[in-house]
Amino acid sequence: MRLLISPGQDHDATCAQALLEGLERRAIVIADKGYDADRIRALIRAQGAIPNIPNTSNRKKRFRWSKALYRHRNQVERFFNKLKQFRRVATRYDKLGVNFFAFVKLASVRIWLRSIESTA
Repeated sequence: MRLLISPGQDHDATCAQALLEGLERRAIVIADKGYDADRIRALIRAQGAIPNIPNTSNRKKRFRWSKALYRHRNQVERFFNKLKQFRRVATRYDKLGVNFFAFVKLASVRIWLRSIESTA
């Protein structure tokens, strides 16, 4: 899992290159329609990974994608919902992005530890 903090007014696709650097070969990248851009798909393929991104409604050239694999994206959405249960993350009290991001990482570790604890 990779986390990245970006300005709130930026589109998700502007930070895609930083998130997608160093992908493993044959990894499957599951992303939403916001990442449906030719340059993002090319970046994923250049690293030997496979993009599983639904097509936007106005896309002329259509790509194949698996709905069954796309359902796993729900885990990411559930993670962000759990992350927002932490009041400090949901309200963004920290003025500095570094401090906010540090707490996001700390909360992520706590969520991960809870998931291990409940399965053991």
